[in-house]
Parts: sequence; C-alpha cells; structure tokens
Amino acid sequence: MSEGILVQSARELSDAIHRRQISCRDVMTATLGRIAALNGDHVAIVSLRPADTLLAEADECDRELKSGRSRGWMHGFPQAPKDLTNAAGIPTSMGSPIFRDLVPASDSIIVERIRAAGAILIGKTNTPEFGLGSHSYNTVFGTTKNAWDKARSGGGSSGGAAVALALQMLPVADGSDMMGSLRNPAGWNNVFGLRPSFGRVPGGPSPEIFLQQLATNGPMGRTVADVAMLLSTLAGFDAREPLTLREDASVFAAPLMRDHKGVRIGWLGDFGGYLAMEPGILETSEAALCHFGDLGCSVEGATIDFPMPRLWDAWLTLRGAIVAAGLGGLYAKEGTRALLKPEAIWEIEQGMHLSAAQVWAASTARTDWYHAVMAALERWDFLVLPTAQLWPFDASLTWPREIAGRTMDTYHRWMEVVVPATMAGLPALGAPAGFGKNGLPAGIQIIGKTDLAVLQLGHAYDIASGFARARPPAICS
Repeated sequence: MSEGILVQSARELSDAIHRRQISCRDVMTATLGRIAALNGDHVAIVSLRPADTLLAEADECDRELKSGRSRGWMHGFPQAPKDLTNAAGIPTSMGSPIFRDLVPASDSIIVERIRAAGAILIGKTNTPEFGLGSHSYNTVFGTTKNAWDKARSGGGSSGGAAVALALQMLPVADGSDMMGSLRNPAGWNNVFGLRPSFGRVPGGPSPEIFLQQLATNGPMGRTVADVAMLLSTLAGFDAREPLTLREDASVFAAPLMRDHKGVRIGWLGDFGGYLAMEPGILETSEAALCHFGDLGCSVEGATIDFPMPRLWDAWLTLRGAIVAAGLGGLYAKEGTRALLKPEAIWEIEQGMHLSAAQVWAASTARTDWYHAVMAALERWDFLVLPTAQLWPFDASLTWPREIAGRTMDTYHRWMEVVVPATMAGLPALGAPAGFGKNGLPAGIQIIGKTDLAVLQLGHAYDIASGFARARPPAICS
C-alpha cells in the first residue's frame, strides 16, 4: 500500500486523495516510514516535526475532505520547504550554527502559498551553509548524500529537496537557484528542477527588494507536469516583492502537450572547450539529445558571440557584492565570523572591496550577455547544455579542486556551466540525461525565452526519454 502511494506523481496523488481512494493519514504514514528508513543515510529532511502531530494534521485533512472541503490541489501533501526559507514554527537554520535555534514567527511568501494549497509542513530540506556551494553539507545537520549512491554528493544548494524527491519522501519540492541550485541537484538525482524567469516566483518578504536579481525560488518534481503544477502555486505577483511578474500563474496548471516539429535546438556543450568536463559528461548529455530528434526537433552545435571569461568575472563581482551585503554583518562580529565556513568568508571578503563602478561594469557585462543570448535564441528556439561539469563527487569533500586535470580556482568554479542561464535571467529546466557507465545520473539544462515554452519542451522530452522513470536502488530493493 505505502509503495503504491509514494510512487505516484504529485498530480496522481492529488487526484487519489480528492477521490478519497487513499487517505491523508495513509500518505503521511507512508512518508514518515520512508523517511525513517532512508533519511539517516541520506540526510535530505531536517527539523522533522513529531509524528503524532503530523498524523493529527493529516486526520484533520481527512475530516475536511469528508465534509466536502478541500484546501487546494496539495490537500494533505507532506511538504518540507528548503531550509533557507521561513516556515512559522519550524527552525530556519540556513545550514549555519549561528541560526541553529532560529524559529520564525511567520512564513515566507512561497510557504504561505504552499500552506494555502493544502500542504502539511513536515520539516525542512537540507542545504549548505547560507546556500553557498552546490554540495549540501553543514555543521548543523551533516551532509546530504546522493539518492543513487550514498557515498556521493547530492548536489545543492537544493540538495535535500532533490534527494527527498528521488527517494519519494516528498511528492514535489520547492528550492531556490542562484548558481544552479535547482538544476545541479536535479541532474545529479534524476529529477527535474526549474529555475524560472526572474520575477516569476517571489522571494522574501525581504529586507532588500530591488537590487538582488540573481537568485530565484522555483519548483522541483519527478515529472515536468508536477513541476509546472507546483509553479502554478508558487508563481504570481505579491506587492511585498514589487519586481514579481503580474501574469496569471494558472497557465502552468494546464496540459503541457504541444507539437515540437521543426523546433531548433542549439547544443552549447562545453562552449567550445572553454569549460572543463569530466570524462563521460558530454558523451552522456549528447546521447540524450536524440530524444529531441524523436520529437521532430533539429539539433545542432551552437555558439554565442561573447567572451566567456568576461561573463565569469562579472558573475564573481555581482555574486560577491550580494553575499557581502547579506552576510557582512556576521563577518563584522568576531563571534559569528568564527562560525562561518571558509568559503563564506572568502566570498564576503571578495565583495567587501568592490567599488560601485565595478558593480556597474559587471551589470553592464551581464546586460551585454543577455543581448548575446537573445540573439542566439533568434537562430535557435532553445539552448541546451549539461547541468554539471562532473559526476557526483565524494560526499566527504568540501568541493572538487580539479576537473579533467584543470585546477578549480574558486569553491564554485566547478559549477561555471550554470552561470550562463543565471546571468541571462532566462528560464532553465534541469532535466535527467541518463546514466554514465558508473551508474550515476547526469543532467541537461533546457534554456528558452519563456517558462511555459521550456516546460512544454521539457514535458515532451520527459515522455520521450523515460529517464525519470528510473528509481534509485534504495527504493527498488
């Protein structure tokens, strides 16, 4: 019974709950059983609330359905927001010992929306300290291990969310993405993660609402249809975040099927050898491109007329400025500075010495990059490249120091492949690309002009490839 509950897609689960074919208590019982069995090895869910409390809340959801009331499509869904976003009554540690005991009194905007859609919050999903780095380890909860190999990294910073999805601890999950944090862990765990257009999903409420334009919240799921459905809940304008888009989010709940014959796919690969790639990554990703051909798309190598080192330099400046502004107060105090990981200190120190002119120049470079990408999207309808430059690495490492013999000169240089979509501010879907000879998952990014178009292509690719239907050994044994 529990296996049948957990294997369903989120849309299927919602339908079964509302038809009262399964109870919310059954769903919660199965979820807690799965977490008890696997979370000790994988550390995906943190700050788990008491089982008796969660079962009582599930019973209340069942009583409401019996009386004819549904809270929304997520009625009775177990959900665990990423541990960077506030959920009233549940700790928001941000992976930092400084905030280990911080329990917010109110929800973030996306958590408000998840609750309003009917979800039951069971805890949080693990993340690296302050979301810095694409490897979800911290001194508060430990290291999130890959769903396919518990000796390997689960990625990040939405690593807990991706692993929880892959191991069927959650039907869908929220995450956030500044530098691939929805895309890299999706690729490494054989699920989907959408970095939406900037402004599609609100952040905050935040102390600063105008300058921070690199990171965004977004949805994750085991199918693209589920990702789109969760986006319909997370997206939409909120006056507390005035840069959010005002378009109707219900479009993402509609069927995603469309004809892709004649659609032009541009394969960026490693940008002509600019990016270091571990053996097997490009080959596995390129093999997945055939499924676009099955849809009637044309696929060819693509280039973008822009100097990539300039893009990386602009990225370092803008990211450093944002991190220093956000965490500089912790660095200024000796007691809290001592509790910051070295990578956070390095990032803050990089940002502290920047001038306004340097930040402006970086934003100008970003603007030029956007125009270059949009010019490329006149020739190709979508651009595709890998989600990561290497396979999931040893979970005991803090970050990989080299790829294919090339030294990585910063703690995040190994994830440079995700910077192009972030700096363009365009939607990018992290999608499964199959498995290497080592049995580990790889992923691709699908970049397009609009969220809906990216989701529609991703949905067709999902069905054609079948990659996401594979299940990790831990839940197949």
